[in-house]
Amino acid sequence: MKLADKTAAELQELIHTKELTIADLTEKTFKRIEELDSDVDAFLALNQEQASSQAAEMDQVPFEERGPLFGLPVGVKDNIVTEGIETTASSRILEGFNPIYNATVVEKLRAAGMVIVGKLNMDEFAMGSSNENSYYKNTKNPWNLETVPGGSSGGSAAAVAAGEVPFTLGSDTGGSIRQPASFCGVVGMKPTYGRVSRFGLIAYASSLDQIGPVTRTVKDNALLLNVIAGHDEKDSTSANVDVPDFAAALTGDITGLRIGVPKEYFAQGVGESSVKAVKDALKVLEEKGAICEEISLPHSKYALSTYYLIASSEASSNLSRFDGIRYGYRTEKAGNLLDFYMNTRSEGFGDEVKRRIMLGTYALSSGYYDAYYKKAQKVRTLIKNDFDKAFEKYDVIIGPTTPTPSFKIGEIIDDPLTMYANDILTIPINLAGVPAISIPCGFDNGLPLGLQIIGKYFDEETVYRVADVFEQATDFHKKTPHIWEGAAQ
Repeated sequence: MKLADKTAAELQELIHTKELTIADLTEKTFKRIEELDSDVDAFLALNQEQASSQAAEMDQVPFEERGPLFGLPVGVKDNIVTEGIETTASSRILEGFNPIYNATVVEKLRAAGMVIVGKLNMDEFAMGSSNENSYYKNTKNPWNLETVPGGSSGGSAAAVAAGEVPFTLGSDTGGSIRQPASFCGVVGMKPTYGRVSRFGLIAYASSLDQIGPVTRTVKDNALLLNVIAGHDEKDSTSANVDVPDFAAALTGDITGLRIGVPKEYFAQGVGESSVKAVKDALKVLEEKGAICEEISLPHSKYALSTYYLIASSEASSNLSRFDGIRYGYRTEKAGNLLDFYMNTRSEGFGDEVKRRIMLGTYALSSGYYDAYYKKAQKVRTLIKNDFDKAFEKYDVIIGPTTPTPSFKIGEIIDDPLTMYANDILTIPINLAGVPAISIPCGFDNGLPLGLQIIGKYFDEETVYRVADVFEQATDFHKKTPHIWEGAAQ
């Protein structure tokens, strides 16, 4: 019985008809991880003993008391704290940190009956676009093990693409769910800022970070967002708005829906294969009744510099708490307290994290705050206003998720500016705070390409509806990497 390509509904049907137990599914999940992860390197820590015990107990729960994701396995990005499971944000400075509480989203996963199988690799403190900044190891793209899975949620996307788990959670600060989803040919959603609680998420940039789901299909993605969304009193940035049934929004009808296509998202630097794949996707949506028109988001060209000033400034503030005093790594080379702080942070943080801390500290320093950070916040407002104006006329905005498909490991790791440019199409969405999803829409030399669908504030329903219509009309989501061949199911 092949399980890796089953949807949530198909897995639940197998469990309901007693062809499969939750304990069996959990065991087979760990077996597949054991077989494939030595190549993919998606997981940092496994929760096998606790997960197996939990699964056996869940098999005793009556079917009428189970939700749509009950008993199904899920992986969690390593910057989301999990009680009793080591959480490091893929940094040396948090090595050995075992949280004494769960993030709100983890509590919601448990309440829904999902089985947490382990923690997933990432760029250190979510700073990176390739997953090459992890202190522990490089995750590989299952479509080509010589290429990167994207970042920072590369472990989350790679685990789903490899069929190790059907569901994962990632976090998205400037594209960190959507970009790896595009590179790995899976579905990744960045919800509206405030839709999902950030309590228990190790902060990178607090005004930009948002937790979201990664799955193989749009419907499964919607089901997982239903589980984790909602107001949380523990998070002051959590929005007190109703959570609709996202899966119920998948009506299959987009007749008359208006799509804005930003000309800036097809500018110089965006590869021909990405442009063609998106334009072909737009034709499919037009055939289904949508209306596509070119629009302009004129301030998008300032998004990259705006983002890196704001995000780095917030990072310099958020990461000041990691000093080696209370938890995590601490230096053994210190003659006094100042040396202790300096050496702990110098040895504990990686190069990219230190680069962004220094940039942010500079931008916030006396004499430069107005020239850099304050101006960046003003430009952020202009970028938000571009989206507001566009959404007065259009239901969604569509463009490529990334300029190109995945690139080879080590190819641009020493070129930070080129690496940063990989997020140029995803960053404006975080600055504006609107929701966006990446779904597979094509291939370039065997590597996946992503279609990015951007929606209005708290209108994930329409984003999912459009994504589902495209998914049902194509078969890109059914393609699997060669690594699946002969692997345990």
